Amino acid sequence: MNKPTLNDKWIKASVIGTIWAASEIVFGSFLHNLKIPFSGNILTAIGLIILISSAFIWNVKGVFWRAGLICALMKTMSPSAVIFGPMLAILIEAILLEISIRVFGKTYFGFIIGSILAMSWNLVQKVLSYILFYGADIIEIYTGLIKIAEKQIKMHFDLVWVPILILLFAYSIFGIISAITGIIAGKHIAKKSKEPQQIDTQNNYNLKKKQDTFNHSIIWLVVNILFMISGLLVLKSAYWYLWTATITIFATIWIFRYRRALRKISSPKFWIIFVLITMITVFVFSRVKGGENYLIDGIIAGIQMNFRAILMVLGFAVIAVELYNPVIRNFFRQTSFRQLPVALELATDSLPIFIAALPDFKTAIKSPTTIFYSVILHADARIKELSKSQHQKPGIYIICGKKNEGKTTFVKSLAKDLKDNSNTIGGIFSEKHIQNDKCIGYDIVDINTGNRAQFLIEGNIPNCQKIMKFSIINDGLVFGNNTIKSAISEKEIIIIDEVGLLELDNGGWHESLVNIDKNPTKIFVIAIRDIFVNDIIKKYNLTDYYVVDVNRSVFVNDFVKMIIN
Repeated sequence: MNKPTLNDKWIKASVIGTIWAASEIVFGSFLHNLKIPFSGNILTAIGLIILISSAFIWNVKGVFWRAGLICALMKTMSPSAVIFGPMLAILIEAILLEISIRVFGKTYFGFIIGSILAMSWNLVQKVLSYILFYGADIIEIYTGLIKIAEKQIKMHFDLVWVPILILLFAYSIFGIISAITGIIAGKHIAKKSKEPQQIDTQNNYNLKKKQDTFNHSIIWLVVNILFMISGLLVLKSAYWYLWTATITIFATIWIFRYRRALRKISSPKFWIIFVLITMITVFVFSRVKGGENYLIDGIIAGIQMNFRAILMVLGFAVIAVELYNPVIRNFFRQTSFRQLPVALELATDSLPIFIAALPDFKTAIKSPTTIFYSVILHADARIKELSKSQHQKPGIYIICGKKNEGKTTFVKSLAKDLKDNSNTIGGIFSEKHIQNDKCIGYDIVDINTGNRAQFLIEGNIPNCQKIMKFSIINDGLVFGNNTIKSAISEKEIIIIDEVGLLELDNGGWHESLVNIDKNPTKIFVIAIRDIFVNDIIKKYNLTDYYVVDVNRSVFVNDFVKMIIN
């Protein structure tokens, strides 16, 4: 776990997001399995109450949207199929509440406006999703039905917006109730003792973490996106037999590669909607448009809308699968969201605790605010625990970078500065042999004594193993391993330069690296080429580490302070 990269905001966000995710997983499964109406609004209300009540004890800006992001990503652990819709809704609801608080402050008015906006997003997203899945024709069908209704009841004013406004009003009332409940719970929580309540961690809800064994592919991600774009273009401009064949081919390919795609269209609900959409389209065409071929035109228009829905539903589902590619997730470690993977790891560790803290749904209905007292107070203790652990120095520092990007130069400067600070250090770094601007070999240098030995020489040398164009000199290999072992037994800080391909093949400094976990009081600094970082972490089961990218303006003196302070 890359502990030092996680600040106080992300710690709090990870805990709040975990509570929200726990409620989504436990209560969401209950609500959806029983087909309870407005289950999405109920879950949104629970999430808003959690966010608002937590604001009364943790006054930190930017926590809400971070908690929403973590909760959205943790929806992947829900027993239900992972889709973009609920994840997007959770994130945007948190962002809307965050914006309201930024504009109006943490006031009753700010909480209520934010809650209304967040709750209303459920309606907005539902409307947008219909337009996205079925195209602009769904708007025409809706307005056509309203016009038919106007004629039937002989109304003389436009009723198009009336149903939407009624729903929006109902959602707003639901949002106000959620905000008031959150405020009441938050005020009670603020008055209560900060001592966590005793919570039974044995719970009959079993959370099974998904094992991702899917063969992800960046190429397939690009192909899937191209399928969706080309499918939409064909639907818009081609004849019916062309878009029917095209979408059928795309869907068949997706079903063969992705099980989730088949689940999306195997539900009876999907085909019931398919038939209803087609029948309603035919009805609207016959009553509003008329014409000789209204029946055929209506059937084609209805089927076209459904084929668009198939394309969008399956497309988003398969893209979601490919976005779980470890390559894509690891990319975030090198961006402004590099703290996110660590926050998710903490959230995953905390999830069983908060699931155990949640009562069954009947108890939640009978005494809703009492739940938030115990869970939020317990979360406060969890935050203190995590904050304490985050400030503990890691045992392993990984210096990463691309080939010839300055890892060894960084390590040399680091070793010099650590010696100047009277730290006992040892280990090795590699030094190139350059001839005519070409690297012809490497020496291994003892950081402490300056002694060296040849390690790699370009060309084929009898009785020597090879790595790429170099021969491995056994004396240099023995010298390096002995130097590292000596440093581990005698020194406080151990530096190991150029770990990578050899170690992944159980060569190089492998026999020294396998013993890292047996030396918890030592500090290790390991230089690894960027493309091998994740493989090395996985191979040696590293958990307590901090990654430093030499390409991101890292100053040696700041890094020294991080290690020795």
